[in-house]
Amino acid sequence: MQKLSTLALSTLFAIGTVSAGRAQSLVSGFMAGKGHGSIAVSGTTESYTRVFLAPEKIDGVPIFQEVRINSVNLYGTYGLTDKIDAVVSLPFIQSKGRAPGTVISDLNALYSDQGYTNVRQGLQDVNALFKFKVYSREIGSSILDLLGVVSFSTPVSNYQTNTGYGYIIAIGNRATKYSTAGVAHLKTASGVFATAQVGYSLRTGLVPHALIGEAKLGYAGPKTYLEGYASFQESNGGTDISEQGFTGFFPSTRVNYVRLGASGYRPIANGFGLSLGISTYVAGRNIGKSTGYSAGVSYNF
Repeated sequence: MQKLSTLALSTLFAIGTVSAGRAQSLVSGFMAGKGHGSIAVSGTTESYTRVFLAPEKIDGVPIFQEVRINSVNLYGTYGLTDKIDAVVSLPFIQSKGRAPGTVISDLNALYSDQGYTNVRQGLQDVNALFKFKVYSREIGSSILDLLGVVSFSTPVSNYQTNTGYGYIIAIGNRATKYSTAGVAHLKTASGVFATAQVGYSLRTGLVPHALIGEAKLGYAGPKTYLEGYASFQESNGGTDISEQGFTGFFPSTRVNYVRLGASGYRPIANGFGLSLGISTYVAGRNIGKSTGYSAGVSYNF
């Protein structure tokens, strides 16, 4: 179960990036093992025509009728020891708006310094983390593991997040983030597992810090891996779009959400495997009501 789960979760983590990287799946409860690891490449596509504002949803996106986000993510994990894993990921993101008629050209004629466009794309933020197994205990035929996680991410390209509604389609918030999390992972002899994790993320600049968490329930069998999850973010401070105090700088907004998703994995041959995933936002604040679909291929060594 360990080897399959490590490979599956490598790909499933890699396909977790949605909403221009705002909501990224947290780490898994499985460890790679010393000298073992995985490399994964995945793609995700999502779109939205409704937005969670405060206090309710609205139809349509300011300036853009629809926003579609496509991403390709490179992910790798390696077991430094049996109790320490290192993980790195880097996404390329394309964010496309669908402004009607001559809206973009008209806005550029009026505000030539704003650089309105229907497409923004580029490398986003490199993410690196270390995961530590700090406690393990047998409970009957099951095993409970407690883990700690520290992570860091920072922009690797000069993508823009300036003031103005044209930056609704920015590919990120250009913040450096320092995060930590605690993970409880229970795996049974039958292959059923449950994982719960909660953490806190410190962000630089005007981007609000945030409480983040996730709960998973799944099955890791000899040739099948399935999981369902619910994740959340609760920002500490920030402004609401179009409300008092909002300056048009979207990275400073209070971004809250609840996201539900499911993923599955099957091995192919010689260490390679395929994964599929789907996720959707069911509640939120200052975020698009999007649904995303993902697919990835990984190699386990």
